[in-house]
Amino acid sequence: MKLDAYWTDSAPAFRPQARDLPPQVDVAVVGGGFTGLSAALALARRGASVVVLEAGERVAAEASGRNGGHVNNGLAVDYAEVAAKVGVEQARAWYHAYDAAVDAVERVVRDEAIDCDFARRGKLKLATKPAHLEALARSAERLVADGVDTDVELLRAPRVRSEVASERFVGGLLYKRSGQMHMGRFANGLAQAAGRSGAQIHTATCVQRLERLGGGQAHRVHTDRGTVRAQQVLLATGAARHGGYGSFGWLRRRIVPIGSFIVVTEPLGAERASALLRERRTYVTVANIHHYFRLSPDHRLVFGGRARFAVSSPTSDAKSGEILRAGMVETFPSLADVAIDYCWGGLVDVTQDRLPHAGERDGLFYSTGYSGHGTQMSVLMGERMAAVMAGDASANPWRGRDWRAIPGHLGPPWFLPAVGLYFRLKDRLA
Repeated sequence: MKLDAYWTDSAPAFRPQARDLPPQVDVAVVGGGFTGLSAALALARRGASVVVLEAGERVAAEASGRNGGHVNNGLAVDYAEVAAKVGVEQARAWYHAYDAAVDAVERVVRDEAIDCDFARRGKLKLATKPAHLEALARSAERLVADGVDTDVELLRAPRVRSEVASERFVGGLLYKRSGQMHMGRFANGLAQAAGRSGAQIHTATCVQRLERLGGGQAHRVHTDRGTVRAQQVLLATGAARHGGYGSFGWLRRRIVPIGSFIVVTEPLGAERASALLRERRTYVTVANIHHYFRLSPDHRLVFGGRARFAVSSPTSDAKSGEILRAGMVETFPSLADVAIDYCWGGLVDVTQDRLPHAGERDGLFYSTGYSGHGTQMSVLMGERMAAVMAGDASANPWRGRDWRAIPGHLGPPWFLPAVGLYFRLKDRLA
């Protein structure tokens, strides 16, 4: 069993051209994940000189390359709950931002001819308890009644079991606009597209400090390889723990990095894989400590979840792999004899309201806090923040939101074990 992400291990690594850091650019992008690469592509197409500064040895090797491979529409929280807090009009706009995000991924894949097995087969949100199915039914009714998503469809147990070879589920809610892709191959293609458009991409370049020049947006970016003067800076780091705390402390006090863990089976073969998940959609269960799964292009089961409320490390990943394997076999008893080829973990940048935050503060632009729904929103927000930095503030669907620090949270998530116990209790009582 490899303690590596299947997506990066089974895709070619992007090799940036070896060169010195430019002394001056229009825009410096901190972080080479999907947000940073998408922004670099959009900015370079606008004629800006752009440098992407990625601390790791490889682009998109953190959250962008360590997720479940889902490209889903729909909010991370229940639409009705959001509508009750901010009103129907705003909640509808945020919901539709996720529709636009899936569209953005599909457009980039098409326009840049990226071979990443992108497909729209829908997302099926699965209920394991009657109360969960009732909640999904209410959600579907509200989405249709408010004209937010008329494509959703409630599926009862017989229909679900006709496409999911498991007896655990009593029904589900189908979101038909959702998709999936190979994250590693998409990352490689996105980076190549940004490079073709003129963006410089530098890996193994850790940003240590940001020095504001005057009271505007210009900064001197200090890295372990030298400095770059940038007229604008976009922070696209997510929950990554690289870099100097002082320059990123404001963000880190507002983001909780929660570990999410994934196992991937050995190849099942086309026939066995199709018998397991006939429609080959993306799937997620309704629970606070939930599972998510799908099939890979080479007929493996990719099965993930919040196995442990801990950050990722080799030891933590291995322990989580055993927990996930038990959950996989509980869900799919027919896979008891199947070997696990890959196991890994990653950090999800979760906010208090589980919605993204993006904007400008003290001359720095940022987009982060995707809360487990980032593969599509990161691509959209890279494009949108490029427009914002060019002067179109209305391009940001998350503009004008208050973002308070999490009380008692100064960076390291010391409270995760207690959070895990709380959510497990909620699931048992549901």
